[in-house]
Amino acid sequence: MTFYYRTTTTSSGQPQVSEETKAFWQHAAEKKNWRIVQLSNGYYQTEMCWDDDWKDVTRRGTLDEAEAAIDASVNHYQTKLEFAKGPKVVKTFE
Repeated sequence: MTFYYRTTTTSSGQPQVSEETKAFWQHAAEKKNWRIVQLSNGYYQTEMCWDDDWKDVTRRGTLDEAEAAIDASVNHYQTKLEFAKGPKVVKTFE
């Protein structure tokens, strides 16, 4: 059995992410741009403010679950921003 691995690079060797996408990631990575609202059915909805408008993101059963979802989203976008900076050395050998 043969396994093939394919990778692509750009001329700079780093993936290109648009400035618009980076701006969105930066905005989403700040917890102050998020809120939780309680719906009439008792569930909690997480929302993110973008362009002066609150956009619903997800619904959860408890307030703690909703806040955990926001924390996970913030962490996700912070990680994406870190990776967009390009490769970093994680281990060297002598």
